[in-house]
Amino acid sequence: MSENNKQNDEQKFDLNDDRRVKVLSPGAMVRKRFLRNRTAVFGLIVLVLMFIFSFVGGVISPYTESQLFYRYDMQEKQFASIKENKDYRYLSADGQDFTLILQSQAFLNVQKKAETFVYRDVEYRIDYEGDDLFAMYRDDVLIGIGFKEIISGATKDIVPTFEEQHEILKARAAGESSFAIGGSNYRISADGDVTKDGKDYAFVSDYVLSAIMPDVYLSRQFKEELVEAVENNESEFLFTDTDGTESEYRLSYDAANKSFTVLQETATMVYDTYSPPSKEHWLGTDRNGMDMLTRLMYGGRVSLVIGFIVEAIGTVLGVVMGGLAGYFGKWVDMLIMRIVDIFYCIPSMPLIIILGAAMDSMRVDPTIRMIYLMLILGFLGWPGTARMVRGQILSLREQEFMTATEATGLKVSRRIFKHLVPNVIPQLIVSVTMGLGGTIITEATLSFLGLGVKFPFASWGNIISDVNDTYVMTHFWFIWIPAGVCLLVTVLAFNLVGDGLRDAFDPRMKR
Repeated sequence: MSENNKQNDEQKFDLNDDRRVKVLSPGAMVRKRFLRNRTAVFGLIVLVLMFIFSFVGGVISPYTESQLFYRYDMQEKQFASIKENKDYRYLSADGQDFTLILQSQAFLNVQKKAETFVYRDVEYRIDYEGDDLFAMYRDDVLIGIGFKEIISGATKDIVPTFEEQHEILKARAAGESSFAIGGSNYRISADGDVTKDGKDYAFVSDYVLSAIMPDVYLSRQFKEELVEAVENNESEFLFTDTDGTESEYRLSYDAANKSFTVLQETATMVYDTYSPPSKEHWLGTDRNGMDMLTRLMYGGRVSLVIGFIVEAIGTVLGVVMGGLAGYFGKWVDMLIMRIVDIFYCIPSMPLIIILGAAMDSMRVDPTIRMIYLMLILGFLGWPGTARMVRGQILSLREQEFMTATEATGLKVSRRIFKHLVPNVIPQLIVSVTMGLGGTIITEATLSFLGLGVKFPFASWGNIISDVNDTYVMTHFWFIWIPAGVCLLVTVLAFNLVGDGLRDAFDPRMKR
């Protein structure tokens, strides 16, 4: 009976092809340990989702990164201005040049009631044709007039000539009701209405009224009603066009210029800024009228790409410098470590601020600026990797497999990068994974301060920088909370994955 049991035990532990012990490779062991860590797996799933959101979402989004959206708003805009004229206005005669200097000289002499004056050895004569009207002559040739009453054409196409305006003003000053020019008869009413051959031609007013837009014509009826509203000290008035359209206007007094501004509410196309979440824009729009969800997708793409490229630059430099220092030791190690110490002493943030201000002053293109940002951050981030690689190689170079590489006569570069560096890769993976979160935070901070990624490119940092006052922060939560959540979740996921990899690569972890 005992002999049968012994045979059964021998068969149970027989290492034939059917009952061979399964031995896991180092890679499979690391994968098994990692997958056993639930928080690390959760972080990995989150990272995969963020990559899909950033890189695939931007492709399937119906909008582009910098696409602008508009809406119509009723806005009160300047329509016209009106002012009672109490100053002289000047008009040059046909073929004459009544310059600003001559106008100034004429005004000074009118104040003194002088009839003649000499300017630059030329004598000028002033004829006072009314209380607020004078004509200026040079060698008995009329060069221009000065007046205070304003003459406007009865319609848009009528522009009274110099001679017509002069005669109208003279007739008004003399109290005459009619005059003739070139076979045409003009009549002037007491209200200032001027007819030419029985048809409305012009009108005279004490007010200067002009439209803000040059293509807008102010009709006679509008001007009369506006003047009446000003004289009655009204703050607003209604005007009905000839086609029956009624428009409301508001009068705003400008004390500095002693004039009134005519304001009108008009439907104006404006950027669809800070629009709340809707069916068209799931996360609303930002201050530039761009779709927030699309900006988040492209912003994630930029932040992740910058993080990986910066870490790649820092890792390559760190591996090369740390590998050389750790393998050769002596003066090579001392030189490289002193360089590392110098880089640790560089004030990174002030340096980046100075470089950012310099690029702002030089108006560097946003694409080129992003490349410079990655190079600067990568160049400043290699010393930590170099120290870690150096420490690992110092311990690895004394082991038996390195003695074997020396005995076989392998080249130094092959010993370092073929046999030493691969043994440091597990620690590098952990370092890079955990460093990615810090790099993304750094980029977001710089972009928030206006030193990183510039418009029109989006990053999570410059999206959050839109919150530039408490009003935006409290009323437009959909601007900064989603970007902040994306940033928080991504950095946390990188840290969880990094912790999981660190534990998985640790050979002392419990099976």
